Order: sequence, then C-alpha cells, then structure tokens
Amino acid sequence: MLTLLELLKDGRFHSGEALGAALGISRSAVWKQLQLLEAELNLPIHKVRGKGYQLASPLVFLNAGDISRSAPSLSWPIHIYDSIDSTNAEALRMVDVARAAPFLILAEQQMAGRGRRGRKWVSPFAQNIYYSLVLRIEDGLRQLEGLSLVVGLAVIQALRESGVKDAVLKWPNDVLVGRKKIAGILLELVGDPADICHVVLGIGINVNMQRAAEVDQQWTSVQLETGSAADRNALVAQVSVQLQRYLDRHRESGFAALQEEWERNHAWQGRAVSLIAGVNRVDGVVLGVDRQGALRLDVGGVEKIYSGGELSLRLRDDS
Repeated sequence: MLTLLELLKDGRFHSGEALGAALGISRSAVWKQLQLLEAELNLPIHKVRGKGYQLASPLVFLNAGDISRSAPSLSWPIHIYDSIDSTNAEALRMVDVARAAPFLILAEQQMAGRGRRGRKWVSPFAQNIYYSLVLRIEDGLRQLEGLSLVVGLAVIQALRESGVKDAVLKWPNDVLVGRKKIAGILLELVGDPADICHVVLGIGINVNMQRAAEVDQQWTSVQLETGSAADRNALVAQVSVQLQRYLDRHRESGFAALQEEWERNHAWQGRAVSLIAGVNRVDGVVLGVDRQGALRLDVGGVEKIYSGGELSLRLRDDS
C-alpha cells in the first residue's frame, strides 16, 4: 500500500493501468489498495474518469538525509517509521534494550499518540511532526529542572523561523497561536532522577493538518497560519537545532538562566486563570514561574507555587 502511495505522492493524476503496471497487479487490485489508503490513512484521493487517480495534495515524506543536510551540526541518529503506536513508546522500548542516547524517533503516523494526562494526540499520516528525542541524564535533578519549559522555548523559536510569528507558550507544556493549540510537549522519565536516567522529549506539532474533527479543543497548524504547506523535514531540522541550543544553555546554567525569556513568551503572564487538579480548582493571577519552572500564582494576595504533571491551566471567564 505504501508503494502505491509513493507513486501518488507527487499529487499528479496517474491512470489505474499505469499504477497496476508499476506494481505488477490488476487495475481491480489497484482500486482496492486506493480504498485502503483512504480508509486507513485518511488521505483523500480524487478519481476522475479518463485521467485516473490523484492525491488531494502532494506528500513529502520524512527523510533522515534531508534533515541531516538541513542541520549538519546534529549528530543524533534518526529513526523514521511509517506507522507506529507512538514515538514516545518506541523511544522507551529502545531505552529498555540499552540503545545508546541521544537518538531521535520520528513517525509519519501514530496509531496511539498520547498527550498529557493520557489524552489522545490526533496523528494523521504524513501531515504533522511526531518527534521523540531521548537524552541520557547524568547530572541529577538540576538537569531536569524546567526541562519541559526549555523544550517549549525551542519549539516556539522553530515555529517563528517557519513563519508562525505569533507562537507563544502556555504553562506547562502547550504552544499556542492566540487561543488555539499548535504544538504540545510530553516528557517521560526512565531510571533514577537522582543518579543516571533517560528522559524522552516528546513533541507533537500540527504542520500541514487542515481538518481533524476528532480534536476536542481549539487547534491550528503551520499551514493554516501561514497559508502554505510547510516542509516537515526542514521544520524537524529547525526544531532539532533550537533544541540543541537551548539544551546546551540549560545544561550549563540551569533553568534560572532561561526563566525571564520563558516568562516573556508566556501567553497568560499576568492573566486571571484557574488551575485545575482533578476536582480541585484554584483561582489566581499568573505571576510567572520560579527557578525550577513551577507556576507562581497570586491567590488572594498570597504568592503560591504549583508544579506537577496532572495540573491544567485555564483562562478565567473574567480575564
């Protein structure tokens, strides 16, 4: 099926006869494979009598060589999958079999993509970026402080370089344009954080997605924001370059050196918000983050600090 997709990826019309000849199958078998492509990968295919079959829009697949040429300073091995449960899950499996870090996992499609708090991350084929970088952490807890916020800084810089000038951060793990989500971050830890451990930096970016009825929140994509399809290989390279730059700064000086920059890019700085933890809710005004990346809230005139992976931040109606 993916061989057929390779023939169609240019976005031009191809006759059933030509496709069958290239694949060594009948026109009827071509038709069945086209139906599977539409059903399993959610790829619209135009069918025009006398002209043949055409993808609704051309596809450019992820390519390790193209990424490396765009980011020659990177030395991370790159593993690319056509379809996988999730890039974070594969990264954790590779850590379990002692694959040497750092390394990068990418996929064209995730069948069980995950966001924070167990939410599904919608992952259509060859439209977005599903990215997991595995790092070995040897310097203890200090190297983990504020790490997800550091990743967010790298992502917004890469998006701005790609034309999404209004990309901003939302504590702790979201990237927004206005009030619409364009990217999310999910960090997972393996091992003893006080000694030697591995951390998976999972990043999902909506790149060329234009429709997704199953997404249960406001969202946008690079293409919707810029008006043109983006080169995913170039964006992966840009994210990687920015990540390397910010991770180096974080390793050398800790999150405290990036705290002010993060606050300048926080969409809800100074805003009235509600912090949700299960059935509990705290109303306050965002003061910023502390030197470890925890949220600082003014709650009734008293500064309080909050951190944890199960927290959700929302704007208050009167904000």
